[in-house]
Amino acid sequence: MLAGRKAGDNTQLLALAEALGWPFETKRIRNRAFELFSNRFLGVTLAGVDLKNSDRLDPPWPDLVLTAGRRNEPVARWIRKQSGGRTRLVHVGRPWAPLECFDLIVTTPQYNLPARPNVLVVDLPLHGLAREALDQLRDDWAARFSRMPEPRWVVLFGGDSGPFVFTSSKAKRLACWLNERVGKSGGSVLVSNSARTPEDVYKTFLDALEVPVHAYHWGSDEDNPYRGYLAIADQFVVTGESMSMLAEAAAANRPLYIFDLSDNPTDISGSSERPWWTIPHNFRYKPLTHRLAMWLAPSRMRRDISRIQEKLVQDGVAVWAGQNTVAEARGASKEALDCAVNGVRQLFFHGEGSQE
Repeated sequence: MLAGRKAGDNTQLLALAEALGWPFETKRIRNRAFELFSNRFLGVTLAGVDLKNSDRLDPPWPDLVLTAGRRNEPVARWIRKQSGGRTRLVHVGRPWAPLECFDLIVTTPQYNLPARPNVLVVDLPLHGLAREALDQLRDDWAARFSRMPEPRWVVLFGGDSGPFVFTSSKAKRLACWLNERVGKSGGSVLVSNSARTPEDVYKTFLDALEVPVHAYHWGSDEDNPYRGYLAIADQFVVTGESMSMLAEAAAANRPLYIFDLSDNPTDISGSSERPWWTIPHNFRYKPLTHRLAMWLAPSRMRRDISRIQEKLVQDGVAVWAGQNTVAEARGASKEALDCAVNGVRQLFFHGEGSQE
């Protein structure tokens, strides 16, 4: 598998590689600053790769390459070219290259990909978590956090992504809601930020909390308690822009609340609709370019994560934070990973492969 810089992409690739049960290697690829130009216009090339700081790509060439994200697409296609076309390519997510460049594309409803024989749409991002595995970790992690009162609310923070800008005011709104909910139950909050969480936003959230809290800071020297959080959580609150964290929390089969990071949230009764152009932070690079892409880009290059959020709510797996109370926990199924594994296996038992 070709690992890149996004943890969510790498998590999906690792889950698929492990579920296949075949021997595999992880190759970590570092890109040059101009990779967007070279990858977009030069196609099958290593021009955008920082070869000195990336893992070596040497024969024997693999039977299968798993990749995700724009940056490693040309690398995967280059490997197939070196193999004389023998290597099969499986892309997870939305590819930038033409769809026919891949033997299989495993994607989710947030991407508007057309129906093709080599496009497999699954409900949620891939992951290898299961409630049974988390239960095996529960006792050890519960002992580590024995001083944190139950019920334990696990809060997972993403950050700026596409049209979503995580502001301090949104963080404070979430903290106030948790103060009310957790304060009534006498519980505690276990919270983790991520690489995308703005530091000032995280600080605002922690400063506004009035209940017992354990806070993990991404990238700190402390052992990452993420899996431990998943194992001992009694309730989850996940920021709605993070599809991977939503999928993993859903698999934990505990009450799940989605915190809406939009500027017109569904989680606050009576919130007024504000035109996007009246909100200054929407003129930052990420939200502005996302809106331009949604207006001008081809249909298959657009992204609408509300489709996954709505599916979780419709299936009773999650509710919006602040709007409803979870009546009964209903974990998401494991069908996505099973479907992806079956799709990959069929390439070798039934498929003829794609062509460059």
